[in-house]
Amino acid sequence: MADLAVATPDVLTAREVGMIFNADSAHPVRALGNISFGLRPREVLAIVGPSGCGKTTLFNIIAGLITPSLGSVAVNGVQVAGAKGQVGYMLQKDMLLPWRSVLDNVTLGLEVRGVGREESEEIARRLITAYGLGGFEKAKPATLSGGMRQRVAFMRTLAFDPDVILLDEPFSALDFQTRLLLQGEVQRIIRERGKSVILVTHDIGEAITMADRIVVMTNRPATVKSVHTIDLSESQRDPVTIRTNALFNEYFNRIWGELEIRREV
Repeated sequence: MADLAVATPDVLTAREVGMIFNADSAHPVRALGNISFGLRPREVLAIVGPSGCGKTTLFNIIAGLITPSLGSVAVNGVQVAGAKGQVGYMLQKDMLLPWRSVLDNVTLGLEVRGVGREESEEIARRLITAYGLGGFEKAKPATLSGGMRQRVAFMRTLAFDPDVILLDEPFSALDFQTRLLLQGEVQRIIRERGKSVILVTHDIGEAITMADRIVVMTNRPATVKSVHTIDLSESQRDPVTIRTNALFNEYFNRIWGELEIRREV
């Protein structure tokens, strides 16, 4: 009898997550309906949806920043609120401390977790050298370009080696050329380090370029409308040339058609 393949457990699971703001008031706001999905090991999962549908609220729940009204999120079986050090997140703004150098910004998360100075600096220097900022260790954020600042923010997230990385619109503040370059670079780093990632974005093209699967959310109160598997090889995922791929356009049009965009007249 042939051996049956054993499915690898999801590294993160969201089960029937719902969120109601001002629940005790006369005018409660239901931001999230009933959302369930899993994040597989070494997978990039993108979440897209119409503006105001609750993507950021969902991100904050997954990050452990707020507690859902209903349901739960767990990392490796541990409720996310108690999953200390297992979830790292990179926000839309780099949030670098202006008085600290590149090296000291990268070590910040390690310091908060009580890692010794010598070990923290060794980890940070390896990342800085490996990912193109060697020679800028002593530079202050004000002297860096937007793309360089986002690289520092991403290295700060990588430094403490979380099981799950959350990326919340990480490139939206950058110019188009820099955005494409960083999509490719961050994608490469994620693959090299075998990370499991959730990307929240409004950019369908970015989601198709970077993600293995894309979750499409409905308007508020958001639920999962569909999940798309992106069947593109790593060699097809160059952020520039992918846009000439017929599959890219097929995915784009399909997902765009599913988004419930409210047009104001």
